[in-house]
Amino acid sequence: MDTEKDIGVEIELNTVLQHPLRRRVRRLLSAKQLYECLRPLFCVTYLYGLTSFYISCQDASGQRDIKKSWFAYFNGIVHIVLYSVCYILTINNNCESVASYFFRSRITYFGDLMQIVSGFIGVTVIYLTAIIPKHRLEQCLQKFHTMDVQLHSVGIKIMYSKVLRYSYAVMISMFVVNFGFSWGTFGVLYSSDVTPTLALHFTFMIQHTVIAMAIAMFSCFTYLVEMRLVMVNKVLKNLAHQWDTRSIKAVQKQRSLQCLDSFSMYTIVTKDPVEIIQESMEIHQLICEAAATANKYFTYQLLTIISIAFLIIVFDAYYVLETLLGKSKRESKFKTVEFVTFFSCQMILYLIAIISIVEGSNRAIKKSEKTGGIVHSLLNKTKSPEVRDKLQQFSMQLMHLKINFTAAGLFNIDRTLYFTISGALTTYLIILLQFTSNSPSNESGNGFDCCEAYHNMTNRTI
Repeated sequence: MDTEKDIGVEIELNTVLQHPLRRRVRRLLSAKQLYECLRPLFCVTYLYGLTSFYISCQDASGQRDIKKSWFAYFNGIVHIVLYSVCYILTINNNCESVASYFFRSRITYFGDLMQIVSGFIGVTVIYLTAIIPKHRLEQCLQKFHTMDVQLHSVGIKIMYSKVLRYSYAVMISMFVVNFGFSWGTFGVLYSSDVTPTLALHFTFMIQHTVIAMAIAMFSCFTYLVEMRLVMVNKVLKNLAHQWDTRSIKAVQKQRSLQCLDSFSMYTIVTKDPVEIIQESMEIHQLICEAAATANKYFTYQLLTIISIAFLIIVFDAYYVLETLLGKSKRESKFKTVEFVTFFSCQMILYLIAIISIVEGSNRAIKKSEKTGGIVHSLLNKTKSPEVRDKLQQFSMQLMHLKINFTAAGLFNIDRTLYFTISGALTTYLIILLQFTSNSPSNESGNGFDCCEAYHNMTNRTI
């Protein structure tokens, strides 16, 4: 009997101890406001100096709001200065890079120099374009808040916890992939008695981390756009479904409660269809304005990331193909398997970066394209002149307001970018492989040092 009582007491104690832990986990994974669901994302970007504000709790009521801080500007400047100093040290150290420890030739020297310069310019551009036009990011958040209020008036309760969990998933996956790649890379170097400098450690880690955080921010904002487009489409589909089952007068009089989707809880339709369509038009306009503002904020960051990724993919693919085809006679401490694995993993890492950007943008664009079909299906079903006029007005709005993401206006960020990158990649690889096969010094894997050759040429001319 005593043992049974002791067991019962232990079970009660365990349940009591588990309840606070469960509550904390639920608090971390649940959100009731827009700013609350984005708080972890902006907390990380604030620490890295990518945003000049963070999400704070105003009062005991739990309301979240944006709070600006001068520390963020100082933090961003410190990151840029440290990054610049470390890049200068790597260039002075015979253009030191991780790739140079695996392979050294004329083309690899040029590729390493291009990656160092592009990496420095890229990270600097990401920091400057993230901090200076901060007002666009604030305007975008304000537009999202306004449209959420209007969605609530239509009867939609937004599940912000979905956004919070999505941001957690994106950030954790980005950090896990980057940490695994960095740990594996430096582990291979140290296992072969190669000791990179601290400057190389810092530049290698911060470049991948900053790019990952910029992609995470863009993915979360495209998810917010996609989420609200799905809500508008569901409201219109719900209206069309009710028209299929009853007359418009019955819809005006009767109260309908139907579940929407995983993004929202319920829609309560008690208004006139004209009012519902009008509010849907206003929400759609706000979504398009928010997407356009987000595109202005991220446009140069996306151009920089895609350019760096394309450059690294080209040279990594060249290194791998040259080794597998047996065109290079390289002398290295590393085995062919380690060599191919490193460059293949780095190439896959930046392919994931491009895919994350393109797919996030493409999902939002595809959801926006579905709105037009739903509106025209409503046009075919309605018999009310007022509703028909309002739907025609909505159709005209859809023609003039479209969601589109571009990289500084140079190219669209959608799935057509895959074909463009594939064609350009094939062209440059053929050029590089032909350059290698036609090079008079085809034994370029003997540790040729282009810096020493440059100094010798200058000494001879002097």
